[in-house]
Amino acid sequence: MTLIRNPILPGFNPDPSIVRVGEDFYIATSTFEWFPGVQIHHSRDLQHWRLASRPLMRPAQLDMRGDPDSCGVWAPDLSHAHGRFWLVYTDVKRYGTTTVDGATGVSLRDFRNYLVTCETVDGEWSDPVFLNGSGFDPALFHDDDGRTWLVNMLWDHRPGHGRFAGIVVQEFDHSAGRLVGEPRNIFPGTDRGFTEAPHLYKHDGWYHLLVAEGGTGWNHAAVMARSRDLFGPYEVHPDGAVLTANGRREGALTRAGHADLVHLADGTPWMAYLCGRPVASSERCILGRETAIQPMVWGEDGWLRTVAGDGEPDPAPPAPLPPAPWDEPEWDGGFDGPDLPQPLQWLRSPYPERLLSLTERPGFLRLYGRDTVGSLFEQALVARRQTDFRYRAETRLEFEPRDFQAAAGLICYYNSTKFHYLHVSRDGDARVLQRMTANPEDGAIEMVLLGELPDGPIELAVEVDGVALRFFWRADGAEWQAAGEPLDASILSDEATLPGLPNFTGTFVAMACQDMSGRGTPADFAWFRYAGRG
Repeated sequence: MTLIRNPILPGFNPDPSIVRVGEDFYIATSTFEWFPGVQIHHSRDLQHWRLASRPLMRPAQLDMRGDPDSCGVWAPDLSHAHGRFWLVYTDVKRYGTTTVDGATGVSLRDFRNYLVTCETVDGEWSDPVFLNGSGFDPALFHDDDGRTWLVNMLWDHRPGHGRFAGIVVQEFDHSAGRLVGEPRNIFPGTDRGFTEAPHLYKHDGWYHLLVAEGGTGWNHAAVMARSRDLFGPYEVHPDGAVLTANGRREGALTRAGHADLVHLADGTPWMAYLCGRPVASSERCILGRETAIQPMVWGEDGWLRTVAGDGEPDPAPPAPLPPAPWDEPEWDGGFDGPDLPQPLQWLRSPYPERLLSLTERPGFLRLYGRDTVGSLFEQALVARRQTDFRYRAETRLEFEPRDFQAAAGLICYYNSTKFHYLHVSRDGDARVLQRMTANPEDGAIEMVLLGELPDGPIELAVEVDGVALRFFWRADGAEWQAAGEPLDASILSDEATLPGLPNFTGTFVAMACQDMSGRGTPADFAWFRYAGRG
């Protein structure tokens, strides 16, 4: 028997929305402040997945400059109806501080919900249609009568009110290309609170509403309710949560929640859902929020349940379809073409030409020194996800900083408040190696001078083994040398944070370049190699 190895999308790939079109399955996941926006993975067997598209690529579709950490693109919803794909998403412009249900005071946030469409997943998606700003996690429900409805959670900013104010539904008019009628609140949520991530389905004459509750941490859960009428009233699933890790802080899959359903051609339901994997000896998920999948069953009473009936995540469900692996070569780490290799992304800006070039010096990735590391506006940082608990990454750098304001190097980055950065800069007349750490546990940013560097190219490397992170360096052709003492990799996780800040993404390893003088001093990277170690 072939088993699916969960998570199917390891590393930062949260908030899955899944759809089947014929024999093809597609999952869209959140990208938050990383550009281009939204990742869509493609599979034909539910176990082998490849990145097929990042649809939000143009300034007209997405400009996240200034968006706070862990804001930007939240919870995209992907569907297929009327001969095309539909993608709705939120661009969060203001987060404020973390609040809980019943919090006092005013809590202002800005949620901009948009719709784009395309006939193919990997085609050129349309310019966005603005939908509303009433809350986040928008999703479309295409009813069997041909009508389409938008559902989203409702945000209540008023003092003394629960922030998560229920699920609202409103009709989307195809011909007009906009919402029509008035929104109606169809579900207030349960006592778990934090009711979000709504999806609607039609099954055996019932409207089934799937939501996430309990927050995105250890108590995360997928909850269902049903009604004979779209507008309710909805009765809650008799088992409570349909899928949850029940608050566990250890185990193969924890933090299970935010989910979506798909049915195979034979009618079997499968649930794709968000999960986390704490590193051994630590209650921290250094790979961020990931996506898993498992089969479900419709019971004789008409309710959906896990196959075992226990409501728990399954780390290794049986594969339902013949294996269909993708015959595509992995990127070898070189920069031989005019386009950025697919595993790489950057932060916020829809104008990559101001940050990087692959043609200015063929065979190299050139980064132009821009804002400080951690900037919310124009940061020259090109990254790939950490997808393994143990890995080594290396790069070769040519960089001649003119003064201390310019720096370039190799960084392990979660957000502006947590990173480890090994970089080349200048101190007086000497080119030097420095290490900078932003620690979310006390808010401090520490920089250590590690020594002077010889002329010529410099190679930098990082090794991560669970919670241990070690940097290395060498001059061209020399032996590797340790770059300072081992560091704590676990601070690059959701669970390590300054109070009140959002933490919804995951850790990246990246090339970066800054120049606070405004000269845009370039750094040339000859290659960037990542190797997981099990």
